[in-house]
Amino acid sequence: MTAFELTVDKPVTLEMTGKFVAPSAEWIHLSRILQDYELIVMTRGVLYLAGDNQKFTVSKGEYLLLPPLTRQYGYKPSDCSFYWLHYQAADGSLAANGGLTMTNPPPPPGGQEDQVIHLPQYGTLRNLEKIIVMMKQLQDSVRSYNHTVLNNYMSTVILCELYNQTRTAGADPSRRTKQEQLYNDIVDYIKWSRSEHIKVSQIAAYFGYNEKYLSHMFTVISGISLKQYILQQKMELAKFLLTDTNQNVSEVSLQLGYKDCHNFMKSFKKIVGLTPTEFRNAYAKRLLFYE
Repeated sequence: MTAFELTVDKPVTLEMTGKFVAPSAEWIHLSRILQDYELIVMTRGVLYLAGDNQKFTVSKGEYLLLPPLTRQYGYKPSDCSFYWLHYQAADGSLAANGGLTMTNPPPPPGGQEDQVIHLPQYGTLRNLEKIIVMMKQLQDSVRSYNHTVLNNYMSTVILCELYNQTRTAGADPSRRTKQEQLYNDIVDYIKWSRSEHIKVSQIAAYFGYNEKYLSHMFTVISGISLKQYILQQKMELAKFLLTDTNQNVSEVSLQLGYKDCHNFMKSFKKIVGLTPTEFRNAYAKRLLFYE
């Protein structure tokens, strides 16, 4: 797998960022030679994009990272939307590595493991909404402050989050313990059921375990209770909907399985520290592009 090595002792340099929405179902990505790195994070539809001689099909929840001097072009119509980030790295800090094994990357020289991350060129995100909220915060920073150093560090944090979301994606399931497998299954179940009114008893019944045992096991592994994790995941999705859609608070509440909008607003304020409206207004300066 092609991957990119990034040394994070210094921040990358942000060039541009924004959100793109295809103006029609017939839109095809333009042809160009990239002058910097481009990160694309898909939020809707499918993007048919080629880098040099390799063709990529990038769907919602997936990302693509292309390096400078890549000949980039669309190879078929793409009805989609995505967030994008163009950046450059400090001198020599980012380099392509063909065939790098992501589950066991080689340690950097000099014992500086914590300063180097490896980013697969293409993959699936474990938490799309979190990445989107972070990219929206970066866009808000660009429009509100336009402070170069701040924007560079925020861009680097996004890349570090990308690394954290992908570094264990290729782990061998046979190496995981039975409890770890169960924990990951529960996390996936919650992720795909966030729009429903989920209860701990419902999860326990689904997996065939005692409710008390399941709650204790989850708390030991994650450090928070199962009930609290469910609430946190619902609020992560709420933050994404508030920043990336024009749905009103009542619509967001219904989409998360709340019958009472007041209960949703109360839970959101408790977890996030802001009301849903305050959160949306804090990151209202979206950068939207249609070309």
